[in-house]
Amino acid sequence: MPPSSLSPRPGLLRRRLIVAVGALTCGVFGLAWVVDRFGQRERAESADAVVVLGARVLPGGVPSGALRARTEKAVELYQRGVAPRLVFSGGVGVNPPSEARVMLALATRLGVPAEACILEEESHSTEENARLAAKVLRTLGARRVVVVSDPYHLLRARQYFRLNGLDVATSPALETERNLNAVDRFYWTVREAIALLLHPRVLLARAPEDAATPPAP
Repeated sequence: MPPSSLSPRPGLLRRRLIVAVGALTCGVFGLAWVVDRFGQRERAESADAVVVLGARVLPGGVPSGALRARTEKAVELYQRGVAPRLVFSGGVGVNPPSEARVMLALATRLGVPAEACILEEESHSTEENARLAAKVLRTLGARRVVVVSDPYHLLRARQYFRLNGLDVATSPALETERNLNAVDRFYWTVREAIALLLHPRVLLARAPEDAATPPAP
């Protein structure tokens, strides 16, 4: 056992702990600021497809506010000619049917032809959204996509789609409660920052090297 004179003093341990906690806090809130600023900016550009990430379905198959806002944003992009296809990604949660199918029903009511829509109905997380949607997109020859989700969610979503080899632009659904309510916006943004810090492989994902290749016709 080392002499007591060589053991870390309580005051030194306490200072080290304070420094560590401070560094972690600065890291979380610094990244949260980046997440928030990234998500508020419109980055949509010409692409092969718009991918819409699912959100909660209410009892009776009613779209939640977030699901409706995301779908309406995707329809807007389609009507602007940003992409010829909409890919709706999201499986069955607490209430059926699948998030993707609820988005399809809403999009067609808003004037998007059903043949322009593709469903991915198995995913239950952002990682699965990206992996399973990318599998569908590869069968279509699609390489460039615009991902639509809540602002707080977009940076992490982009990173997962990059990990699956896609060139990604993002488009925020701004008219959601989690964005319009200041407390919700703060909570969900900090939560996303922590999720990214816990998965450095995702945080550091880069765009594919062939991102400059023109999109498929």
